[in-house]
Amino acid sequence: MVELLLVVGLILVLEGGLYAAFPGGMKRMMAIMLQLPDDALRINGLGAATFGVGIIWVAKTFL
Repeated sequence: MVELLLVVGLILVLEGGLYAAFPGGMKRMMAIMLQLPDDALRINGLGAATFGVGIIWVAKTFL
């Protein structure tokens, strides 16, 4: 449970940091994302989730 809270906190820190550091860039990114088809967003989201699971697996297995 503690690890889950740490992960959620880290996600909020990273995402909040991006919005604080690059507000204009984040707005442009959102405008581009609104124009993308749902399938492209879905595939990219699944790819990012798979990559994240891979990172967690490597960290838990080898570190």
